[in-house]
Amino acid sequence: MGIRFDNSYARDLPGAYLRLNPAVAPAPELLILNDGLAAGLGLALDGHAAEWLSGAAVPPGADPIAMAYAGHQFGGFSPQLGDGRAHLLGEIRGPDGRRWDLHLKGSGRTPFSRGGDGKAAVGPMLREYLMGEAMHALGVPTTRALAVVATGERVLREEGMLPGAVLARVAASHIRVGTYQFFAARRDAAGLRALLDYTIARHDPGVDALGLFDAVMARQCRLIAQWMGLGFIHGVMNTDNMAMSGETIDYGPCAFMDAYAPDTVFSSIDRQGRYSYANQPLILGWNLARLAETLLPFFDADGERAVAVANDRLDRIAPQYQAEWLAVMRRKLALEGEDAGDQALIDDLLAAMEAVGADWTLTFRRLGTAALDAGLAAALTHWMPRWQARRRADWSEAMTRANPAIIPRNHLVEQALTAATSGDMTPFHALLAAVTDPFATLAGREKYGMPAPDDLPPHVTYCGT
Repeated sequence: MGIRFDNSYARDLPGAYLRLNPAVAPAPELLILNDGLAAGLGLALDGHAAEWLSGAAVPPGADPIAMAYAGHQFGGFSPQLGDGRAHLLGEIRGPDGRRWDLHLKGSGRTPFSRGGDGKAAVGPMLREYLMGEAMHALGVPTTRALAVVATGERVLREEGMLPGAVLARVAASHIRVGTYQFFAARRDAAGLRALLDYTIARHDPGVDALGLFDAVMARQCRLIAQWMGLGFIHGVMNTDNMAMSGETIDYGPCAFMDAYAPDTVFSSIDRQGRYSYANQPLILGWNLARLAETLLPFFDADGERAVAVANDRLDRIAPQYQAEWLAVMRRKLALEGEDAGDQALIDDLLAAMEAVGADWTLTFRRLGTAALDAGLAAALTHWMPRWQARRRADWSEAMTRANPAIIPRNHLVEQALTAATSGDMTPFHALLAAVTDPFATLAGREKYGMPAPDDLPPHVTYCGT
């Protein structure tokens, strides 16, 4: 049966990509295949997973392209970015009729490579696999990894020569805010109109441009609120990393907080803290403003009215995000209904957590079992009665369902990736099993629920290019 492709992006948007094949992996070896995802998509790889999902061979029916997009990177605009080390093989339809992109990352240089080698190392590709599957298990919209394939060649990075790999990932689409910026920067009205029509047909049938913006805003507000509720820091919220589908995309310098500190940054290149934990809701609004700028001609033919429409929508972002955030935190704290004092209740808890450096994940899990450590318990002496008066009758069970016991702890991720780079996948498989069952009891899995030892240096992540 193979893979049934239907390549609408290449067919309908000829100005949005360059057609070219992935680099040929010289000795592909399958490191991990997401069997559950493959089965859910109805894929029959027929023993060809390693070659088809690495670039060693193009699957029948695929039409490989490098997608074009622009983007604001750390606030600076680049009118042309694009897939510098990635190829969209094409689109597949699942058994339910939904369309999914099948995309390779680390699959070789393209004309968008901007000086890079187009390749990727085993560690960063396995990181994306692990993080995507963890987020999926946590109920967060995300791209997902189908496979990681070692290429049989070495790539040069700062650490030296490392084993190369290609990630095969699946997404509802790879249309980004930066895709819209690509056409807007070129004043290509016809291309922008075609992209708008295509996006609406694929993600929000029946709406107009304003309806699409509203839908994207709703998805992104909900997504970022979910990130914040989990202590997740994306690390590179550039406009080319905001997907119109509302999925988390591109797990580069991402990580989960241990101790709660709003200014936490993990990315080695984010020296100003632009994409810190606390700034993520602000960047949400900033990125959506950039999207609105590209859609102005479709909001209203009159320029002044179009700006007024856009500003009205942008004014709604903060309250909409706040509503999503409150919904997330009410679930985490098992609050009964809604109350005007909930914001103050949440703020006071976070202030106490920050003051004592409480672990984000453990705090909410232990609140549900009344097992807080002494320092935080003392800080919450006056807070506890207020919370007890607001919580549901089944609060303990509800909090166990809402708060994970396990997240991808940074030190364990690094240990697993270091071992995998040396050829030992055992720690990776064990960690993957733990993070994809995040709400179950810790019994027998205690090490996966604990933060890093105090003597470890601060965690730093890199973009992996």
